[in-house]
Amino acid sequence: MALSTSSAITLNINGEKHTLPVDHRTTLLDALRDRLDLTGTKKGCDHGQCGACTVLLDGSRAVSCLQLAVAAEGRVITTIEGVAQGEELHPVQQAFLDLDGYQCGYCTPGQICSAIAVIEEHAAGWPSAATADIRPEAGVPPLTADEIRERMSGNLCRCGAYVSIVQAVARAAEAEAAQSPPTTGRLSGPDDGAGTEDVEMTV
Repeated sequence: MALSTSSAITLNINGEKHTLPVDHRTTLLDALRDRLDLTGTKKGCDHGQCGACTVLLDGSRAVSCLQLAVAAEGRVITTIEGVAQGEELHPVQQAFLDLDGYQCGYCTPGQICSAIAVIEEHAAGWPSAATADIRPEAGVPPLTADEIRERMSGNLCRCGAYVSIVQAVARAAEAEAAQSPPTTGRLSGPDDGAGTEDVEMTV
């Protein structure tokens, strides 16, 4: 007797539950775009290398082209359509808008989802490959331009809007820190190189 190659699954996306039958080989990206009409998540390379399809799974970033839809059942999925609060843009969205952190806009949904996770990871004290001192007692590292570049390096922008993207992430991090000041460590100050006016990025 042949085993079934499809199942009915329920996905929790942006606070709403969607039940749909899917082939077990269907990626989360294809389920979002083709089955649920959530086309904000973009298909770029389809190999997990460009970051255009980035979504948040339980608050952590994931490339949805490499995530099977059946494996996402029971997890909290947030796409670009779900990051704003009603008519109020998320601070990262607002920063991208204010600082022109996009050109064609194709990679922007994935950039924004990644940036949201980057800011939370940094505030939680997660080090990156650019972090000079990774000892726990060192606290939260300054969110310098180099830190932002490294942490966002999985998201490619074919238009080359990297300078504005770094500035936007820095501004959004400052806005979030102002709302919830960290208890340890610090975000970057004027001398840390992550200000929204003077960040430079060599591409």
